[in-house]
Parts: sequence; structure tokens; C-alpha cells
Amino acid sequence: MTPDSARVDLGRWDRCGRPETIYCPGKLPVEVAEIAAVLRGAGQPVLATRATKEHYEAVAKLFPEAVWHPRARCLTIGASPDSGSRFSAGVVCAGTSDLPVADEAAVTLEAFGQRVERVTDVGVAGLDRLLAEIDRLRACGVLVVVAGMEGALPSVVAGLVKRPVIAVPTSTGYGATLGGIAALLGMLTSCASKVTVVNIDNGFGAACAADAILRLAAERQ
Repeated sequence: MTPDSARVDLGRWDRCGRPETIYCPGKLPVEVAEIAAVLRGAGQPVLATRATKEHYEAVAKLFPEAVWHPRARCLTIGASPDSGSRFSAGVVCAGTSDLPVADEAAVTLEAFGQRVERVTDVGVAGLDRLLAEIDRLRACGVLVVVAGMEGALPSVVAGLVKRPVIAVPTSTGYGATLGGIAALLGMLTSCASKVTVVNIDNGFGAACAADAILRLAAERQ
């Protein structure tokens, strides 16, 4: 099955270490299913992000083994081989409202063959919750830290760990958060070192960066 609307990049796995990901918004369910069929036909796993239930149902008709991750808004079929890294990726979430973005990052990392340590609901309004998990965070090789509101959590985490911190601002919060812009600007102006920031709600992009860091660490082991 060859889709008329897409040129599937089957060589991306060899070039970049991970297969092409299907970004679902704007694509019809049948188009997502057709792209998934091309990837599976080449023996590659499937990760589709920002998918709807309709996208999943169309894919599942062809591949009953497809897995639907509703909060992450992702669907997967299979996974990349284990990356070989001795480290896990930590996915740290400030509040329960940020979980859709955090779950997108976690599902993406797992689809790329990484082990994930999830730490949820440890926002700065209750620092004791974060400090109770600090040993788990320090054992990870890289940390994806997801937060909305004022976006303070990545700065706090970066001041407590040696590892790279990838900050993800989310669009959660009341009016003055401006749909995540307040968190984005707060993270970009962090006084903590080694904080790298991705776009608002971009759990997928943060996971790709974390995956690259862990793969590089695996090569140097």
C-alpha cells in the first residue's frame, strides 16, 4: 500500500537512529493507516503522535496489535530495539494537568527503545514531593521536565542534579500564562545551568533530544 499524499522516509532510521514518526493532525485516518502500512512493510516500528481515536481505529483495522495511548494522544506498533544505554530517561511532571505532554514524551522514548522513569505531580508548590524523589532523578541519564503555570520546575531540578535537563513548557494555567508563553519565557530565562528548552507542549521534541543524548552515552560506554 503506497499513500498518494506522503513520501515516507524509510531511510531516516539509518540516518538518524529512529524511524519516521507520523504527525497526525491534518491527516485523514486512512492516510495515517497507509503510512503505518509502509513503515511496517519495511520492518520498522510505528509511532504516531497527536492521534485521535479515529486515527487509531483506522490503523487497528490493518494492525490489530496497534496500541492506543489516549492521554499521550499516540499510537504505537512495536518499538525500536533497546538503545543499549545503561541509563533511563526521567520524565518529570509538575502537575497532573501536564500529564498529556509528559505522557507523549514517555511514550515516544519507549517507542525509541529507551527505558523511562516517570515522576509525576512534583511541582514547586510542594517541594517536599520533589525532594522525596531526588535519588530516582539523580540515577537517570537525562531528564525531561514538564511544567505549566510559571514553569519553575526545570530550574529547581537543574539545581539538584548533574544530568542534562530538557524543559517542556505546557499551555496549562490561567489567563496570564498566555497559553504557555509565560512558562516558555521563564524556562528560557532560567538561572540554572544546563537547561535546554523546547517548544510549548512539545513532549515529542523533548523525547527526541533525550533519546539522542542517551544514544551518545551508550556509544561511549
